[in-house]
Amino acid sequence: MPTEVRINLPTGELVGLPVHESSRSIGEMKDYYWDEVARQKLDPGTLVYRVQALQPVPEGTEGGLFFGTTFIEPGLVGDEYFMTKGHFHRNRDRSEYYITVAGAGALILMDESRRTSFELMQPGSIHYIRAHTAHRVANTGDSVLAFVACWPSDSGHDYGSIATKGFSARLRTIAGVPTLVEEP
Repeated sequence: MPTEVRINLPTGELVGLPVHESSRSIGEMKDYYWDEVARQKLDPGTLVYRVQALQPVPEGTEGGLFFGTTFIEPGLVGDEYFMTKGHFHRNRDRSEYYITVAGAGALILMDESRRTSFELMQPGSIHYIRAHTAHRVANTGDSVLAFVACWPSDSGHDYGSIATKGFSARLRTIAGVPTLVEEP
């Protein structure tokens, strides 16, 4: 366990050791956006999002908690917002909390029956993600969207289901308004 990890509340930035960091560029997001041609026109090194995580126990430890911050850049791929890949929890009966720190966005939720909805995110909003629910976040604003999360250390991540089947609807900008559009 670190001797001291701190969070900068206005930005969500975690400082201290051991804070693990990862990131995703637009080049790593092949097949996640509806308009693949528009994605390919962007510089593949363009940062879409980065994640900082505090994992004080090994992954898979029952009864433990992880904590982290995700930062999503503003941007569009065609008319679809920059977003996270999205996932179910591998251990499907695990829930999670998101708290928006900065920016504007949307939490996109899909249950196991593939019903999709979204909740607007703004500084101070708290979002409870129920068990058995896939989730991804899109930045609908013009500045970095930052949110903190807390989840069970034994929840795991199932990105494969989303990579294979996607969400049943996409959040797109239509006349400047975030709109959920059903997939064909």
